[in-house]
Amino acid sequence: MNIGIAEAIGLALRAIGANRLRAFLTLIGISIGISAVIALLSIGTGVQDYINNQFTSAGTNLLGIVPGRIQRGPGGGPGSFGSSAFLTLGDYRAVVANVSNIEAHAADFTSTGNFAYESRTSQVQVSGVTPSFSQVRNWRPSIGRFIEEADNTSRSRVVVLGQTVRKDLFPEEDPIGKQVKINGLPFRVIGVMEEKGASFLGDQDAIAFIPLSTAQERLFPQLAQAQTGDRIVSTIYLQVTSDAVRPQVEADVREILRERHRLAPDDEDDFSIISQTELLETFGAVTSVLTLFLGAIAAISLLVGGIGIMNIMLVSVTERTREIGLRKAIGATPAAIQGQFLIEAVVLSMIGGLFGILLGVGLALGVTRFVDFDAIVQPQAVVLAVGFSAAVGLFFGLYPARRASKLNPIEALRFE
Repeated sequence: MNIGIAEAIGLALRAIGANRLRAFLTLIGISIGISAVIALLSIGTGVQDYINNQFTSAGTNLLGIVPGRIQRGPGGGPGSFGSSAFLTLGDYRAVVANVSNIEAHAADFTSTGNFAYESRTSQVQVSGVTPSFSQVRNWRPSIGRFIEEADNTSRSRVVVLGQTVRKDLFPEEDPIGKQVKINGLPFRVIGVMEEKGASFLGDQDAIAFIPLSTAQERLFPQLAQAQTGDRIVSTIYLQVTSDAVRPQVEADVREILRERHRLAPDDEDDFSIISQTELLETFGAVTSVLTLFLGAIAAISLLVGGIGIMNIMLVSVTERTREIGLRKAIGATPAAIQGQFLIEAVVLSMIGGLFGILLGVGLALGVTRFVDFDAIVQPQAVVLAVGFSAAVGLFFGLYPARRASKLNPIEALRFE
């Protein structure tokens, strides 16, 4: 006697319900595996999205030129900086004047400053910047204004605070117009930057901005003085018109700086050009591999769950030997018997998969309460989990189902 799929599913559910505890323990293995796969893939996707946002929030199509060579890490990824060289204001002006396809540009000189206001103090990074820094880095004041050309020309002692500095020095009052001291020199607060938040680089709001000329000539005159008499800059930022022209811009910049630094043809560059696009691709590749690696580890628990399904199905075949013999005696074909037990294995794994999806989504969303990024549950991950759970049921249910289909009906009816 052969039965339809709907009836086979009903029989499978009744068989599972007849041994609830055993079925529940089997479902745990599948559920944990599916939930781990979904949670880890969602977290990995969230990390990738977070990194993308961090880079794009710093501006688009950016090139950063820094002194010294970047020591590459394993696999060619970004490593550490090593340098006794420097870039100057003259380098910055030469690049801006002679390189085309630059939409915007900026330069900074960065050091550490001790801030004081009344009895409150804070030690943070101070960046002397050109007025275009705000545009190039896509970072604008939330209140007040940013550095202007007049401030830079007159070497004004004005400062724009990051949110962390503002909270340290002015926790309950408006800082605009107030006077703070940086390394003992008075500066007037003219603005507060919008909040950037923490990133893999640290607290981006623990910073303050002053005019570049003020930093070089009034606040850090000795640190910013090159042996040539020119003023030192820490970074030159170039915003190119499009990513397509980036390689040509890099080549032009390299040619100009090598000529200015009097480097011989066989000398290595004493500066590094950092491409935002290349950094994003590098970090994206790393996080993609890491996500797949974590997903593969999580899939091991699915293997354990599959072995549990095979075990319970073998037990089920043994317990229902007489039933199998009776069904064969009244006309059930081996294919029908095999199909029945396969359906039962798939139903068991699919139930575990559904519980695993709920648990995995819950874990992924729960993680976001404790970290600075949002896990992203993608439909592909859920579909993959459902398909994987069905495949596990088919694969590990096949042997018990084949064993059941090959039972001799006479011997099966005699089984005690």
